[in-house]
Amino acid sequence: MEVREKIQTELTHELMLEMYWIMLLSRRIDERAWLLHRQGKFPFHISGIGHEAAQVGAAFALKRGKDWLVPYYRDLAMVLAFGLTPAEFALGLMGKKGEPSSGARQMPSHWGLRRANIISTSSPVGTQTPHAAGIGFAIKYRGDDAIVLTSIGEGSTSQGEWYEGVNWAAIHQLPVIFLVENNEYAISVPRSKQMAVSNVAEKANGLGLPGITVNGLDVIEVYDAVKSAADRARAGGGPTLIEATVLRMTPHSSDDDDRMYRSREEIEEMKQKDPVNAFRDYLIQQNIITEAAQEKFQSRAKEEVNAAIKFAEDTPYPDVEDASYPVYAEDIRHG
Repeated sequence: MEVREKIQTELTHELMLEMYWIMLLSRRIDERAWLLHRQGKFPFHISGIGHEAAQVGAAFALKRGKDWLVPYYRDLAMVLAFGLTPAEFALGLMGKKGEPSSGARQMPSHWGLRRANIISTSSPVGTQTPHAAGIGFAIKYRGDDAIVLTSIGEGSTSQGEWYEGVNWAAIHQLPVIFLVENNEYAISVPRSKQMAVSNVAEKANGLGLPGITVNGLDVIEVYDAVKSAADRARAGGGPTLIEATVLRMTPHSSDDDDRMYRSREEIEEMKQKDPVNAFRDYLIQQNIITEAAQEKFQSRAKEEVNAAIKFAEDTPYPDVEDASYPVYAEDIRHG
C-alpha cells in the first residue's frame, strides 16, 4: 500500500490511526452482530465486512459535519466515521427506544442521523440516488460549497432510479459523488451475469461524467480518489462516479446462504485480502503503530462493543404509542 506524495501532508499518522480505529471498530461490532443474530437476539443483519476500507477512505475525504451522506445498507464503517455511535447501531439492531434513524420503525442498517447530515434511506435499492441528486441541486442553488456522497452496490446500478439520479447530476453539474461499492455479487448473481460491461465506471461514459475504478481494499487509494472528486465538485466541476472494488466476505444478509452459489475456497481467498488486516500490517510496517499499541486498539474495540451491546440490551422497547409518532402531526390547526 503506497502513500502518494500529494496526500502525505494530509494523511498524518494521527489521521491514519483514526481511520484504522473506525475500520477495526466497524469490523468488531459487525462480527458481534452476526453472533447475536445466531443467538436469536434480533431477526436480521446485513454486513459490511470487506467494505471497510472503501467506506472509511471515502468518509475521511469529506468534510464531516458539513457535507451530506446518503448511504446504503452496508455502510456501517462509513456512518461510524460520520458520527453514529456503536450504541446507536446496537439500538437499531434490536429495535430499541431511542434508535436515531427511524425511532426503531425501520429494519436495521437503514441509516439516518440528522446531526451528522446522514439522510435516511429505504429498502428499495437505488432510491437514494435521486435523493442525493436533489440535495446536490439544493447545494448548488444556495451557492454552498458542501457536497453530497451517495453509495450503492454494483447490483443496484441496474435500477432505473440510479440512472435518473446520475443523469440529472451530470446535466446540471451538481456537487455529487456517486460511490459504487462493487463486491461482485448482486445478492447471488455474479457481476458477469448482471452487467455487460467489465467495470461499473464504464457506465459513466454514456451519462457525461467522469468514471474511475479504484482498489476498494486500499483505504488510502479510496481517500485520494474521493478527495480529488470532492475538490473538483466544490470548484464547480460537477459529479464523479467512483467504483471501489471490494469484497463481500459474508452472505448477502442473515437470510442468505451463500454456499448455494459460491465456494468456500473463494471465501478463504478473500480472507487473505482482508482490508482491515492489510491496513494494520501497513501501519506496523511504516512504524505508525506498534504491535503493543495495536493490541490496545483491539482491547478498546472489544470494550466499546461490549458496552454498546449491553446498553442496547438494557434499553426498553419503544412504547406502543410511539408507533404513530411522528407519522401524524400532533396538532393540525384549520382556519
